[in-house]
Amino acid sequence: MKHVDEYRDGDLARAIAQRIAAEAQSDRQYRFMEFCGGHTHAISRYGIEDLLPENIRLIHGPGCPVCVLPMGRIDDAIRLAAREEVTLCTYADLMRVPASGGSSLMKAKADGADIRMVYSTLDAIAIAEKEPHRQIVFFAIGFETTTPPTALAIRLAQKKGLTNFSIFCNHVLTPAAMQAILDTDNGVEIEGFVGPAHVSTVIGSAPYRRFASDYRKPVVIAGFEPLDVLQAILMLLRQINEGRCEIENQYRRAVTESGNAKAIDEVAEIFELREAFEWRGLGEIPKSALKLRDAYAVYDAERRFSMETKPARDNPACECGAILRGQKRPQDCKLFGVACTPETPMGSCMVSSEGSCAAYWAYGRFRQYQNEARKAS
Repeated sequence: MKHVDEYRDGDLARAIAQRIAAEAQSDRQYRFMEFCGGHTHAISRYGIEDLLPENIRLIHGPGCPVCVLPMGRIDDAIRLAAREEVTLCTYADLMRVPASGGSSLMKAKADGADIRMVYSTLDAIAIAEKEPHRQIVFFAIGFETTTPPTALAIRLAQKKGLTNFSIFCNHVLTPAAMQAILDTDNGVEIEGFVGPAHVSTVIGSAPYRRFASDYRKPVVIAGFEPLDVLQAILMLLRQINEGRCEIENQYRRAVTESGNAKAIDEVAEIFELREAFEWRGLGEIPKSALKLRDAYAVYDAERRFSMETKPARDNPACECGAILRGQKRPQDCKLFGVACTPETPMGSCMVSSEGSCAAYWAYGRFRQYQNEARKAS
């Protein structure tokens, strides 16, 4: 295949779906979690669940870095941006994530804080060069995919001798979250994972081995196109039927076993593990996030500005935490589509471009459930 439309061939998609239906054993249930928010959006956008037999359930996982960021860290960023000397640079999907007291970075900006949306870490470096009188802080967030660009920014700031650049580090790790889900008894049965795509291009397939060997859960790394996801589901189905637990790579055109060695080495040089980090919906997870090594402490905003995270409670009516754990779906939340919409988000799952609630809203999946509820009543 050479062109993206070949990965969206409807006839081939239906053929794979027919094979899935033929091989799914009617006397059992299959539960697969897609960890990555990109997969959740692909599933909603292309109606993949509609092609599957009823005994195959896809469970949406916590694979959205904006969604899993706890409210206290957004509060931290707002307090930081309120400092007269600070310019906070952030990606756009963080701007409207709800913070304590109904606040957000967007509202803080409207109140006068110097908060600027950027497309990359290099944009923040450029601002630091242009405005040496300002303290430029980059709100660093994401899984293993976006950590190398942050490391590059640190290297570049060091090379340019910038003394007014630092990062507020919120980079988190995918395998640690997958392990936390399996270690937590939350009533969610998972028989296998559709493994993340972009993350795996960096870390490779090797870090998932323990899920097959220690937890007896197969992982199939998949691309984002509909044929990718359907093929990954078929591969998981066959592993379960054959009693196998292996790490398979459907996304071979982009993922290798060892990943991107240069990116891995660069991240390891600049970052080290935190002892623990709070995830929205999952709580404190040991060894699940990164911080700057002491050698690069001068670029650490938490140290430079003596930041201290204060606990913050989410809206008790918002089911974002349960959705991230795979316990509930967006339509199970009483706020979804009523008080919580993209225009008036009550939780991060509705704000982020990778959030489950955003996916259900964007592609109209919620209408299906609303219609079913009306018919049932």
